[in-house]
Amino acid sequence: MQHQKIIEVRDGVARMPEWRMAEPVNFLLNDGEHIAIVGPNGGGKSMLVDMIIGRHPLLRQDPFYDFSPSTAELVSDNIKYITFRDSYGGDTDKTYYLQQRWNQQEISEDTPTVKEILEEAYQMAGKDTAEHRQLQRHLYDLFHLDTLLDKYIILLSSGELRKFQLTRVLLSNPRVLIMDNPFIGLDVETRDQLKALLKTLSQERALQIILVLSKSDDIPDFITHVVEVHDKRVEPKVTLPEYLAHRKPVPDRVLSQEKEQAILDLPYTQEEYHTQEIVKMNKVSIRYGKRTILKDLDWTVNCGERWALSGQNGAGKSTLLSLVCADNPQSYACDIALFGNPRGSGESIWDIKKHIGYVSPEMHRAYQKDIPAIKIVASGLTDAVGLYFTPTEEQYKMCRWWMGIFGLEGLEDRTFLKLSSGEQRLVLLARAFVKDPELLILDEPLHGLDNTNRRLVKDIIETFCKRKNKTMIMVTHYKEELPNCIDHSLFLIKNDENKN
Repeated sequence: MQHQKIIEVRDGVARMPEWRMAEPVNFLLNDGEHIAIVGPNGGGKSMLVDMIIGRHPLLRQDPFYDFSPSTAELVSDNIKYITFRDSYGGDTDKTYYLQQRWNQQEISEDTPTVKEILEEAYQMAGKDTAEHRQLQRHLYDLFHLDTLLDKYIILLSSGELRKFQLTRVLLSNPRVLIMDNPFIGLDVETRDQLKALLKTLSQERALQIILVLSKSDDIPDFITHVVEVHDKRVEPKVTLPEYLAHRKPVPDRVLSQEKEQAILDLPYTQEEYHTQEIVKMNKVSIRYGKRTILKDLDWTVNCGERWALSGQNGAGKSTLLSLVCADNPQSYACDIALFGNPRGSGESIWDIKKHIGYVSPEMHRAYQKDIPAIKIVASGLTDAVGLYFTPTEEQYKMCRWWMGIFGLEGLEDRTFLKLSSGEQRLVLLARAFVKDPELLILDEPLHGLDNTNRRLVKDIIETFCKRKNKTMIMVTHYKEELPNCIDHSLFLIKNDENKN
């Protein structure tokens, strides 16, 4: 039986040399197939997708498309692509800066709400049918969007933003849906529901799904085939059972003994705080309009403790961390002490940040400057988004050292926006560690990392926390991402409840 070819790239070579793979690309998506594109960070997964969707023009012949039964003429109407970068930036927040989510009074009246953008997407689909309204209702229920409709896009948490992006794209009724790491940033319940929804859509509609996955142990069962991409080479398509049968296991440890010892042997500075209580919160409440995000929260983090902070999307995890880092203006109205100093007792935001290493989805979203990776790492020395001082050669040496720890050798001069999303996350992690902080705050640190780099970062965290007077707070929606050194946990629940 002859299958309908929906997309075919045959011996594809990009016209621009910087976008070329190591060898000509062959790729075929047939009707009824749903493909996972997997491979290491920087291996070429996004370059392959850019070739598939026609973003990178090819020599000789363009990709072949047959989107029937869709009647839409443009490739861009038939293929919708949600990228990692879209969920941490994009058209809705060109002027986004790191603290903006917490400074709501600075948002202009022109900023769109979730409801306005989703209704626009619905209207643009041009299908005001009972079936399409049912899909809209189903998506709103699945992602609990009714509670978000009146919120500004800029104020959504990273998980909420991802739900919004997925809904907007699914409402546009594409023929082919390509999603880059769709499950990261979503809590366990929502991940499972999204997989079930995609499975249903793949069975009931003329919709082919392509998932680009860094975490290759997260392949849903509706996927029929897998394409592996590594070293800028595209391997032949195989069935999902074939791929799973031959998948290589992740090593138990990736960080070398030499690098582990080097971290343990790092010298200590003379400027450290020596306090028992690192974070102390008394009856802390945070409200935005009618919404209560945190209510009467008591929380103490002692020196040397390693906390796992968890909870549903929108429960207030990132808000809580923004209070610790003094990025949230409401923090100065709360009873908070950091390193034994009450908030508002005269210390500046920079005095606080000097002792904190921090990485988060908000930070990733704020980095839009295309400057060399080593300068991104160096910016961690002064906690700026961008580099506004000239590092010494000794400081650059330390930046290169930490980049080497995170496996980024040779990428020092590559500009940030030319890196893959996983490489960007590793650069931001090196930035968090570069000043040897006393308090490490890691908000979804393994976002977008492949299995080997996830293991590497866990090794680095576990090693770093063996050093004296190192305290950590880590947020993740994947329990298996938590390092072995975790010894305390705080679980936040939406609807004004918090519990230990």
